[in-house]
Amino acid sequence: MTKQRVFVAGHNGMVGSSIVRKLKLRNDLDLVLKDKTQLNLLDGKEVANFFSQENIDQVYLAAAKVGGIVANNSFPAEFIYQNLIIESNVINSAHSNGVQKLLFLGSSCIYPKMAHQPIREDELLQGTLESTNEPYAIAKIAGIKLCESYNRQYGHDYRSVMPTNLYGKYDNFHPSNSHVIPALIRRFHEAKITEASQVVVWGSGKPLREFLYVDDMADASIHVMELSDEVYKNNTQPMLSHINVGTGIDCTIKELSMTIAEVVGYGGDIVFDATKPDGTPQKLLDVSRLKRLGWVYKTSLKEGLNQTYQWFLDNQDRYRG
Repeated sequence: MTKQRVFVAGHNGMVGSSIVRKLKLRNDLDLVLKDKTQLNLLDGKEVANFFSQENIDQVYLAAAKVGGIVANNSFPAEFIYQNLIIESNVINSAHSNGVQKLLFLGSSCIYPKMAHQPIREDELLQGTLESTNEPYAIAKIAGIKLCESYNRQYGHDYRSVMPTNLYGKYDNFHPSNSHVIPALIRRFHEAKITEASQVVVWGSGKPLREFLYVDDMADASIHVMELSDEVYKNNTQPMLSHINVGTGIDCTIKELSMTIAEVVGYGGDIVFDATKPDGTPQKLLDVSRLKRLGWVYKTSLKEGLNQTYQWFLDNQDRYRG
């Protein structure tokens, strides 16, 4: 049997690396992996040449420029431009070279700031986006619509999954340009080491957030990619095809902070700086579509945080300075 050649774009990232680890356990696939030095996804000619030479059958598009509130506020041009270019290059080159199956990984920030909770897929484009990450969100919305448009015009099978807030192994633990969980893990860890009396957390601590462990996200991605065409089409619409991926459970940032402090072993005070932005008040995904498609999450928040902190401890050399 000829093995399917599967290209995982962004295979060194948090989600991409988890997808690769799971796909490597199988013997029916030939994984095609290129790092940034081997393939610049921002270069259209490079991407086109890659697809024309590699005879790719499937694509997992996990490559993206990502970051937290500070990074999105500081570099809005890079966030919209680079994400638009990456997805446009990969999706169009996949189409041009006869790739029929592709999975695009988006983000729950595509939904309006004041979306009805929990957020169903049909909330897309029904209101104003959260201003702190609007450029990134617009790029991800464009990715969904690229997939849908190529499907409608050319009959491809390009699918999109929209994860809630992700965390886990290979996350970005940069002190200012990271998402909330890795940022807090590092902050509480350093406070424990230095015996700091308190840790300051941005915002009021009241916003509600949902978190999904990265290995669960990888598992869901593969599940959605491999759904039969009939099952997928029966549960989606040509112009509303994206699928939410999450746990369906949220917690306050205050609760999250207390849990991380417990996991790390920090015993000092936690202070919330309400002068800093909170972002969206609540962001909980309705995952009923995904449940109908036969997938539910496996890893609890506490279990996932323990695994993530252990990975951080084992890989601290990556995050010096």
